[in-house]
Amino acid sequence: MGEHDEDQEHGAEPARPPLTEARAREITAGLHEAMDDVRRSVAVLAARVRDAHAARVWVPLGHSSWESYCAAEFGIGRAQAYRLLDVARALAAIHGAVAAGTETSRTRDTVPMAAAALDYGLSQRALLAVSSRVDVVAELITHRLAALAHSGFQALDTATVRAVVRQAVRDVRTAPPPPADPPVDPAVAALRAAVDDLAASTHAIGELMLEVAPAYLSDTEAADVLALLCDQIGEPLDHGLAARRYAMSGDRRALHGTVL
Repeated sequence: MGEHDEDQEHGAEPARPPLTEARAREITAGLHEAMDDVRRSVAVLAARVRDAHAARVWVPLGHSSWESYCAAEFGIGRAQAYRLLDVARALAAIHGAVAAGTETSRTRDTVPMAAAALDYGLSQRALLAVSSRVDVVAELITHRLAALAHSGFQALDTATVRAVVRQAVRDVRTAPPPPADPPVDPAVAALRAAVDDLAASTHAIGELMLEVAPAYLSDTEAADVLALLCDQIGEPLDHGLAARRYAMSGDRRALHGTVL
């Protein structure tokens, strides 16, 4: 057997010509386009979930609840069904804030608000991360857009609205939690600090889990994907799943009964 045949038998790929800069940019542009398509799909899905839930579509179809409807019609579990609602509510609140922040602008009629609502460029993960603090996000958006509108220095076109929304979401996601009143007892203060450190490290683990099992997977699907990883890093699977939920929601209650 010749050397060429041996390489083929072991699955070696044939040599490829060097990638040119122009081709690399073309591939990268395609990736950007695909990622934008995914984000737009998340927004469209959120809008339709909101409408379906508001219409109580499960009732005429003979289902007892939203979660049973989602399980029967789409094969998704309870956690994912309610995450979809969280995403839908977050996006609706953001759209309402955009409408409120731009209504005083003379350029509001030229801003395709319906299109902007579906093209903020926000991922499901970002929307879930701020779903428990969407009132803060909405207030930031309204205030910043209104300030821009009154200043007259910048037109509130779609690109500007999109940038303001994304920055507000980013600011809330990265903001530290508000400081709590320090406990009088030093032992309690030390324990609280230890819990905060544990929560922070668990959030970092959750971010890792999301890289392997993205937010669109249900807990059951994520468990299948994460079982080997958790075994390799010595983390119980239920802790890994809880950390993943915490990274998606930012809500420490996701850790109750497992990590905390």
